[in-house]
Amino acid sequence: MSVVVRTIARIVLPVGLAFGAYVIMHGHLTPGGGFQGGAVVASLVALIVVTFGAERLVRAKTWFSVVEDLGALAFVALAFLGIGVTFFRNVLANSGGLFGASVPLGPNPGILNSAGTLPLMNWAVGFKVIAGLGAVVLLLALFGKGGEGEDG
Repeated sequence: MSVVVRTIARIVLPVGLAFGAYVIMHGHLTPGGGFQGGAVVASLVALIVVTFGAERLVRAKTWFSVVEDLGALAFVALAFLGIGVTFFRNVLANSGGLFGASVPLGPNPGILNSAGTLPLMNWAVGFKVIAGLGAVVLLLALFGKGGEGEDG
C-alpha cells in the first residue's frame, strides 16, 4: 500500500481502538456491548491486514487463541460468582466499590460503574469476539490467496 494509506491507517487505528473500548465499556448504558465493540476492534485487524499485509500478524495466531480462551474463561468465572444464589447473579451490583456503585433515584446520565458484573462480562465477550473475528480475518487473508483467473 502507499505511504498515504499507511499513514491514515496509523491515525485511524488508535481512534478505532478507543471507540471499540468505549462501546464495550458502555454496553450496559447505551446500545452496544461486548460483541459490538469486539467487532469494531476486530475490523481494525482487517485494516491492518489490508494496509500492512497479513505477514505482520502471522505470529499473532497463537495470541488470538489465548485471548479467546481467556475471554471464555473469564465469562464463565464471572457467571459462577453468584452461584451461591443464582447462576449469572449480578453479585457486585449495589455493593459499593469499583463496580457496584448505587444508582441514584431519578434521571441520571448513566453511571459507568453501576452495573456490577455486567461491564466485566462485556469485556470478556469483547475479548472473545476480538480474538475470534481477528483470527478469522487473519486466516482468510493467509489461506484465501487464490490466483486471479482461477476457476472454483
